[in-house]
Amino acid sequence: MPRGWTWSGIGRMINARSETRQPERLPTMDTERPPLPPFTTAEAAARKVRLAEDAWNTRDPQRVAGAYTSDSHWRNRDEFLQGRDAIIGFLERKWSREQDYHLIKELWSFHDNRIAVRFIYEWHDDSGQWFRSYGNELWEFDAHGLMRRRIASINDTLISESDRKFHWPSGRRPDEHPSLTELGL
Repeated sequence: MPRGWTWSGIGRMINARSETRQPERLPTMDTERPPLPPFTTAEAAARKVRLAEDAWNTRDPQRVAGAYTSDSHWRNRDEFLQGRDAIIGFLERKWSREQDYHLIKELWSFHDNRIAVRFIYEWHDDSGQWFRSYGNELWEFDAHGLMRRRIASINDTLISESDRKFHWPSGRRPDEHPSLTELGL
């Protein structure tokens, strides 16, 4: 990261630019997904991360799967998946179990067609027990900006409802909501 930059500063730059734009229409499954690699600036890589966060916060398996190649390879915890149909099935199971899911992703590092991300999400199970899940992801993109590989390591921690830090309505995290760094997480 260039000297003097902060993660929250990058987020504010991206948010300031996006405030003047109309909401993005998501491309269909086999089109380009800008920003495209190679990722040469922190701003472009952070924009890609925020777009992924926004899609995951919709909890729409079809929409999320549209960001991956048709033969995408995943490792998520101890599950190994390949292809969009497997990704959709995985996400349907995930979000039926992980209720009131709220996610924040943060750029960790980037180079060429790869991005490393750290993330935290909060959710509860059907008994009402809340969890905070901490994780890291390694992403690799094709030339069209579709993710062809996702490797995720995730750990869950029990929390009480009063310990929650992510309090926005379902959907996209508001621009003014603090980042992981700003929350001290």
